Amino acid sequence: METPDIITKNSDGTLLVPDNVILPFIEGDGTGPDIWRATRMVIDGAVAAAYKGAKRITWKELLVGEKGFEKTGQWLSDDALDQIKKHVVAIKGPLTTPVGKGIRSLNVSIRQKLDLFACVRPVKYIESVPSPMKHPEKIDMVIFRENTEDLYAGIEWESGSTEAREVIAFFREKMKIFLSDPCGIGIKPMSAKNTKRLVASAITHAMENGRKSVTLMHKGNIMKFTEGAFSKWGYEVAKEDFGQMTLTEEELYKTHDGVLPQGKILIKDRIADMLFQQVLLRPEEFEVIATPNLNGDYISDALAAQVGGLGMAPGANIGEHCAVFEATHGTAPKYAGLDKVNPSSLILSGAMMLDYMGWKAAADVIRSSLQETVKAKTVTYDLARQIDGAQEISCSAFGKALVDKM
Repeated sequence: METPDIITKNSDGTLLVPDNVILPFIEGDGTGPDIWRATRMVIDGAVAAAYKGAKRITWKELLVGEKGFEKTGQWLSDDALDQIKKHVVAIKGPLTTPVGKGIRSLNVSIRQKLDLFACVRPVKYIESVPSPMKHPEKIDMVIFRENTEDLYAGIEWESGSTEAREVIAFFREKMKIFLSDPCGIGIKPMSAKNTKRLVASAITHAMENGRKSVTLMHKGNIMKFTEGAFSKWGYEVAKEDFGQMTLTEEELYKTHDGVLPQGKILIKDRIADMLFQQVLLRPEEFEVIATPNLNGDYISDALAAQVGGLGMAPGANIGEHCAVFEATHGTAPKYAGLDKVNPSSLILSGAMMLDYMGWKAAADVIRSSLQETVKAKTVTYDLARQIDGAQEISCSAFGKALVDKM
């Protein structure tokens, strides 16, 4: 086996992945260590099963979150960020953000400081997982959520603060807009540049994965110059950069009698509140959804609930230079160290990571073994309490059960 080495990128953005690749990981807080141990076991097992020793991962821990603060005095160090950039691909467990203690969300900080502009959340039903839906098997969508702007930009001032009063005074004096004083103030920025690169990523994903539609989710009927602009800019980039591959709904019905030509991708938009209803009633009509930050947060979790909850939902934060794959749920501190919680979110995020690296055979092994394990009703407590006749097992035992089926 060759000496461990890091991933590099070609000039065209494609990855050069060595057979013995060094990958950074962040264990996470709360239940993070439990689910990471199970996930690492599964990823290593899948790579071994798929490649018979021809490929392997050498793991490199980064100290971030509570462990980072305990050992270095920093929640998120510049060195940790530099290591992610250097290694191109990383994976992380859930990180805590103490409420009301002046510490900004570490998840948001990682996304913004590394310019990981696309939060990618695939949502697909795994057979036998309990679902509130009559036909959860119809749900097969990928959410592309803009990660750097919108209300998550963190531009806000507390009610009664000097800064808030100055902003209120500015609005009153310069813009003739009268706000209650005191009140909290938040700013919602959206730009053409960041919108277009997000929507372009969504369309590219659709092209590369045989998807037939990209839906622009927005609340532009009310917020015309932010969310409305998101929709407008989305259509613009589709026409400018993918004009030969895409059609709007107007073009579809005017020129093609509502029948999508082979190889074309339909670009459509839906008002956010309407889309929440439509993904419940007609989920088969939606494949890729591109959305601003806050809408994306909501719709991702709502869709995850339709296929079994956040415990079964993978996710990734992807930029031009690097990508971080992550558990999409919180730290669940009351279960920390109990070897109890469901590690499937991080395990499936690991499968996404392997796909991204081009190690698709190992990713398929993970998804197949997870499906077989759930169908066998050998599951953690969250699923066991909903499945008749299930055998409840621990977090680590669930990981071992997946490896045994490889």
